[in-house]
Amino acid sequence: MDLARIAALLAPFLDGALPDAQLHHILMYIDLLGRWNTRVNLTAIRDPEEIVTRHFGESLFLARHLFPESSAASGTLVLDIGSGAGFPGLPLKIWAPSIHLTLVEAHHKKAAFLREVTRALTLTDVDVLAVRAETLLATPPHPDVVTLRAVERFASILPTAAGFAAPTGRLAILIGASQADSLSSLTPNLDWLPPIAIPQSQSRVLSIGVHR
Repeated sequence: MDLARIAALLAPFLDGALPDAQLHHILMYIDLLGRWNTRVNLTAIRDPEEIVTRHFGESLFLARHLFPESSAASGTLVLDIGSGAGFPGLPLKIWAPSIHLTLVEAHHKKAAFLREVTRALTLTDVDVLAVRAETLLATPPHPDVVTLRAVERFASILPTAAGFAAPTGRLAILIGASQADSLSSLTPNLDWLPPIAIPQSQSRVLSIGVHR
């Protein structure tokens, strides 16, 4: 796959084209993901074009709604919970390189992959924590933004995620549309903006919550 094809696949998720340097990072990431996926179960999606749309497209869609001007994200503390193969956290870092990103992934082999991507793409200000998110509650990091993609135990992890965000922070999640109905009851301390339909999906949305 070349940069032009990646750009075309990402176009529905973005307002404009990504610079070639960011597209090259995505190409390198896809290559690493494909090689590591043969020995570590990082994603069930194997088709490179579907990886671009489903993983990178959705993540960058979240990124541009959080930071319409990526330069305005300078110094923002972002915590990505249950990072898995790095989505949406690492594409958010590619979009806004000046954020300080912490990836939380309890599976040690997946955490090793996240460190390898960070090294290969020469990303700075990225921390990878191979722990369960709940173990951080004793010393909450209070980031400006907490991100979360559809994960197991959604009903239990969502209140935990909400508890990390700073009083002026935001919680941004990529979920199934049916899950959006339970957001208010699971996180009574947050006000949720109307869900935003994700391009090329009939069942997935971006939801952003802010503290009351």
